[in-house]
Amino acid sequence: MTTDSAPSIPSADGAEASAATAAPAAALPAEVDAIVIGGGPAGLTAALYLARFRRSVVLLDAAQSRLSKIPRTHNYPGFAEGVTGTSLLAMLREQTLRYPVHSVTAQVRTVQRHGSGFEVGWADGSVRARQVLLATGVTDIPPAMPYVLEALRAGVLRYCPVCDGYEVIDQAVGVIADGEAGVGEALYLRHFTPHVTLFMEQGAAALDAAARRRLTEAGIACADEPIDGIRHWEDRITVRHGARETVCDSLYCALGLDIHTALAQQLGAQVDDDGYLVIDRHHATTVPGLWAAGDVSQGLNQITVAMAGGAMAASAMHRQL
Repeated sequence: MTTDSAPSIPSADGAEASAATAAPAAALPAEVDAIVIGGGPAGLTAALYLARFRRSVVLLDAAQSRLSKIPRTHNYPGFAEGVTGTSLLAMLREQTLRYPVHSVTAQVRTVQRHGSGFEVGWADGSVRARQVLLATGVTDIPPAMPYVLEALRAGVLRYCPVCDGYEVIDQAVGVIADGEAGVGEALYLRHFTPHVTLFMEQGAAALDAAARRRLTEAGIACADEPIDGIRHWEDRITVRHGARETVCDSLYCALGLDIHTALAQQLGAQVDDDGYLVIDRHHATTVPGLWAAGDVSQGLNQITVAMAGGAMAASAMHRQL
């Protein structure tokens, strides 16, 4: 999947802003200084920095950034009224593509060693580079419910209490989980509201006595029965468990993440016990010349953290180049 140019994109106030033109795949040079894989906050920031360092850069973007699914973020600095994920992504992309960045919309399939550098391939093209940055991110594992995207856009289905716990103060909040991670998330949310209920996919029997005791001591309810169904209706979510139903103002999903490390693992890059890419303080992976930034490389999944990682990685790449 490739595209010759970037489409018109919405600005923060809803007006359209014209993005800079992305380079056609046929016009790509055979080899560049750096390839950035991933067009989210980390990848776009890294590409911007590298271009401003006067490095030749190819940005490969599958157009699947997690940022595009955020209805509105209120903890990204500089936007007092918050900013939608799509608008922020559009602004970052427009800024990056004002510089000589070769941008291709494509799903990368392979990353292989080529001499002292790398060759990156997709369905109908490839390019070589001395260094590669992976900013491939993660995907949230959604709950089994109809109209997941609509619930997410309405702000009643949520994934990140660090991002938006403030928005659920004193509301009725549910947490859906399939393991001990749900206990930690429920306890975290208890700081924002006393009305927290934990729903385990297989019922409370999936938790040991110590976990249930921690929930009880914190005043968190735990549904005994397995989840039978979840539905979004009139800006609330109803969870059916056994013969009972519980209505929540917001439902947090703690079913885990799909961490996109497959390309790095093609090269033998090391991952940690949680599945994230291992990086050093400069964002270098365990494979020389391969770097990583954003959600694929660390557990604090925040926009600002991803952008900082992209800047740090690009700066270190420039020095090595």
